[in-house]
Amino acid sequence: MTFDLIVIGSGPGGYVAAIRASQLGMKVAVVEKAELGGICLNWGCIPTKSLLKSAQVFDYIKHAADYGIVVNGDVEADFAKVIERSRTVADGMSKGIQFLLKKNKIEVITGFGKALRAGLVEVSTAEGETKELLCKNIIIATGARSRELSNLKQDGKKIIGYRQALTLAEKPASMVVVGSGAIGTELASFYNSMGTEVTLVEFMPQLVPNEDEEVSKALGRSLKKAGIKVMTKSSVESVDTSGLLCKVSVKTKKGEEIIEAEKVLSAVGITPNTENLGLEKAGINTEKGYILVDEFYQTNIPGIYAIGDVIPGIALAHVASAEGIICVEKLAGHNPVPLDYNNIPGCTYTSPEVASVGYTEKGALEAGFDIKIGKFPYTASGKASAAGAKEGFIKLIFDTKHGELLGAHMLGANVTEMIAEIVVARKLEITGEELIKSIHPHPTMSEAIMEAAAAAYDEVIHL
Repeated sequence: MTFDLIVIGSGPGGYVAAIRASQLGMKVAVVEKAELGGICLNWGCIPTKSLLKSAQVFDYIKHAADYGIVVNGDVEADFAKVIERSRTVADGMSKGIQFLLKKNKIEVITGFGKALRAGLVEVSTAEGETKELLCKNIIIATGARSRELSNLKQDGKKIIGYRQALTLAEKPASMVVVGSGAIGTELASFYNSMGTEVTLVEFMPQLVPNEDEEVSKALGRSLKKAGIKVMTKSSVESVDTSGLLCKVSVKTKKGEEIIEAEKVLSAVGITPNTENLGLEKAGINTEKGYILVDEFYQTNIPGIYAIGDVIPGIALAHVASAEGIICVEKLAGHNPVPLDYNNIPGCTYTSPEVASVGYTEKGALEAGFDIKIGKFPYTASGKASAAGAKEGFIKLIFDTKHGELLGAHMLGANVTEMIAEIVVARKLEITGEELIKSIHPHPTMSEAIMEAAAAAYDEVIHL
């Protein structure tokens, strides 16, 4: 069997690359060993957002009186039903990918794929069969998995990763979450809403360490207010699982503390799935497990490419998708622009939400910019007040010399939807003055962006 392109992996990078390649006239096959849609659709982005929506609905009901609504009787969350709903949503999305691949005449081959050399992919099936596929080009898009620390080995029962956290049969009474990136904070937020006693442990000085410091501090206050115990500058040294409860030894700036919990969730990052892919045999260069590529995602071996979480950089679904499109458009003879990794939005779906793009305040100063900063609090937003969601703020950073929008950092309701405006504005090189003069509808959360820009130039009206 001969193809123009074989994609190994069907996550947000793989299936998007395959569909775009088919649109451009290529004969394409996708090799997938598990569920179509990869980790994001099945065990990451989609099911976690389903869980968090259930948590939001539960919180609304618990605080219905704040909105003038009377709810009679006790309100309970059916944890099993919440989990079941998330799996149903994920399964539906996976079936949607199956439909899209079929619609675009892409052949799906089930099995474990290896890039033996340029132009040759070996597929091993679960039944023990092996077949070889010929092709002009190969894209490796096998994604990543939960990273394991030597002192925090996952047993799938007491010490768990995100997969187990998404499918627990019963709600744990207590949980220690190790790591406060997006995965850790989102799952900490969900379990806290469900009634689990949650402790969130972070090694770095601030939560969500890649975010602007002001956002991190404000999120920490919100999570503490919600009942989560937050421990920064702390590290889990060991976990004793011999008893009924886990005994978690946490090293803090004040000394060692023992925390007892029913479950320990390890959310300390990811590891690329690059083992046993034939990389060494094919002569593909790697570094610390990651595949090295050029700006159009070609490895050192012509005809073999890699995208997404298997290459160094930002491990986000939308980044993998963008890389896949750029890669195949270059293959098709187009002239795509290399991806601007400084204009990638990041979102964390806690309550309140976090969204950001571009330079942080610290990063902008370290880069040598002279900056203007504008902030607008949700407490001054009419829509936020009406929604009962006054926690948060919008922070915009501008270059004083040219008015360039260097970065945006948001905390609050709906900010994960609003951040796209800033991505487009930065792509089009809109200045602060132009953003101020762009009329935003009232009342909306988004008008806080216009007000924050105005605040940077001493033109804010509603503060």
